[in-house]
Amino acid sequence: MTDPHVPTGERLQKVLARNGVGSRRACEGLIAQGRVSVDGHVVRELGTRVDPVASVIHVDGIRVQTDSSLLTLALYKPPGVVSTMYDDMGRPGLVQYVEDRPERLYHVGRLDQDTEGLILLSNDGELTHRLTHPKYEVPKTYIARVEGSVTRGLGRVLERGITLEDGPARVDRFVLRESAPRNSIVEITLHSGRNRIVRRMMAEVGHPVMELVRMKFGTVVVGHLKPGKTRVVAGSELGALMKLVDL
Repeated sequence: MTDPHVPTGERLQKVLARNGVGSRRACEGLIAQGRVSVDGHVVRELGTRVDPVASVIHVDGIRVQTDSSLLTLALYKPPGVVSTMYDDMGRPGLVQYVEDRPERLYHVGRLDQDTEGLILLSNDGELTHRLTHPKYEVPKTYIARVEGSVTRGLGRVLERGITLEDGPARVDRFVLRESAPRNSIVEITLHSGRNRIVRRMMAEVGHPVMELVRMKFGTVVVGHLKPGKTRVVAGSELGALMKLVDL
């Protein structure tokens, strides 16, 4: 490995403080404790200078995004909106929620038109690629209201896996939240990105989806976001998401 010190760069503690890691003095403490790495090197020298755009910085193994030109947003997509920025058929798309932003953003994966909840928008091409690549098996969590009374045994069936028309499918986790004679509420976590996978799996086992909300994408949760609203994913939240896909 090469020396991470960039003579013409900025002091490492200043870069860390500016990006929300802590006060400059607190960041100096992190460096002295050996909790900061730059380009794969553990750095303990307070005089270290780095390139705030090109240097890859981690604190306690969590990536610090120092390139201010990169932006990732969490959006609560309302039902009836398609997961494209612009739609050729004139249906409402995602661009209406970020029209006031100068960055050119792209959606990270998709939600079908009738499904609401968390979708990410980003101009970070490498992060977007990894979050959508099957290799990284990024989990997504949904809450679904489904037809009929669901029994607890259904979770074991779905965790073992079932067969759909396009091959085997399984959930990573299934929680029965509420069961009633006419409909039930279930929580499903899975990493498959196949089209309408939750709806197709539940229909296959006899419990068609009535309402579907995505609550979590990787390490990002929808939280208190209201339909049609966005918030910036930054700091430790962004770092945890990047760590999930080995950035």
